[in-house]
Amino acid sequence: MTPVDRESPICPEFFPEFIIGIEPPANRTEKALWFIFRGREVLLKLNKNPGAIPKLLDFGELGLSGIREQYLGTLEGTHCYSIELPEDAQAPEGMKFADLRQAYAEMGENCFALVNKAVQIMEWDRTNQYCSRCGTKTVQKPGERGKECPDCGELFYPRISPAVIVLIRKGHEILLARSPNFPTGMYGLIAGFVEPGESAEAAVVREIREEVGIKVKDINYFGTQAWPFPNSLMIGFTAEYDSGEIQPDGFEIEDARWFSVENLPDLPGKISIARKLIDHFLKEEGLEV
Repeated sequence: MTPVDRESPICPEFFPEFIIGIEPPANRTEKALWFIFRGREVLLKLNKNPGAIPKLLDFGELGLSGIREQYLGTLEGTHCYSIELPEDAQAPEGMKFADLRQAYAEMGENCFALVNKAVQIMEWDRTNQYCSRCGTKTVQKPGERGKECPDCGELFYPRISPAVIVLIRKGHEILLARSPNFPTGMYGLIAGFVEPGESAEAAVVREIREEVGIKVKDINYFGTQAWPFPNSLMIGFTAEYDSGEIQPDGFEIEDARWFSVENLPDLPGKISIARKLIDHFLKEEGLEV
């Protein structure tokens, strides 16, 4: 396996070994990977290897001032950190800030998974500086990725929001829908967050009914994907059309139609679970993807 210490994108083609860590090393003497964020933009290198995460002995080498620093763990023995910057921070020469969707488009799946992890831990740290119960400043809970209130004992762990996404099939067609927030011409799948007290399967039925007005049957689990928009665990399903006419809600969905393999619109990027579901359908229809 290609070593991580080369000056290249942050991980090799095959998924490297990442070991979660809580306490940073006391006397580190080797370079570390630094996942540096300005809001929800990540700092990437422009020279030599575009899309690469900076690898430095010390964050201070960049001449930037960090607000908070989080230790993530090790990637094949290389220590990893995330850093939160002020909103007015400027990219050093030879680097750029890329929003997460741009980074997602430029990186491979395994590389983006680490950016995903880093930004969610950074935002958890940022949003849990004080206890939401009594207002006391929180402290790091020893040995855990958690914060603790020293007064009332309330615990705060990174929040993960489960969401469902579903490919609906009708014979040799699939339902693709367009959100107003999508790039021009792009269509995707029906998706939405699981409500309190709701099973994932019930969320599938509800989201489809709310967004496009049809009923489905034969709901089957497909797979999951961590997704940092904002801090989701996407739970993928397939389903068969049952009844009803497509009626976009006009809010979450502005258009939805049945598509065959011969007339597909622009689709989500390859590393998204939406695209994996669509590609699974295309393979079943005998297409190479």
